[in-house]
Amino acid sequence: MASAAPEDWSERSRLLSALLARAALGDREAFARLYDRSSPHLLGVILRINRDRAQAEDLLQEVYVSVWRAAGTFDAAQSQPLTWLTSIARNRAIDSLRRKQTEPQTRPAPLNDDEERDVYDDVADPAPGPVALLGEASDARALTHCLDQLSGPQRQSVALAFYDGLTHAEVAAQMRQPLGTVKSWVRRALQALKSCLDSAVVRDTRAGES
Repeated sequence: MASAAPEDWSERSRLLSALLARAALGDREAFARLYDRSSPHLLGVILRINRDRAQAEDLLQEVYVSVWRAAGTFDAAQSQPLTWLTSIARNRAIDSLRRKQTEPQTRPAPLNDDEERDVYDDVADPAPGPVALLGEASDARALTHCLDQLSGPQRQSVALAFYDGLTHAEVAAQMRQPLGTVKSWVRRALQALKSCLDSAVVRDTRAGES
């Protein structure tokens, strides 16, 4: 899905974009503000994948070192700022698990507001969650198949929530739908994706053993 044009971004997205631009010029104060505004969300993303809190906090610091170095590469025409930041955090967390040859785990973690917490915690359990499974999916056809099983509104709401990093309220505003409706779409979409991707993992494992 194409990113919304900057003029249609939420106030938070515009602020993060401005802070990234200033950080790219070496503005440490802007970078500190960027950290304060986005680190709770990124820590939540990492904790969805790596359950070890101490490791997650170390990874968060690595993420921001990468952000400081790469801030100038952020392209507002390609993605919203929180989408870009979330991608760095998710990839760093997944890479850490791959290095240790472990599987990603889900865990509820405190975030700044109820909207973001609800997106992640409604389907949390001890098994790999939908975000981890999306990141770990090795078969693009399986992922495409699972996404195709969702309704159009479900696909759009999940894309905005997880790939553009929007809260439920922001997704509702973007889609011009009631907040309760969007919450229902996201919750049901995540449950369906998790079930579908779990089944794909089981099939791949059995195929590899045969």
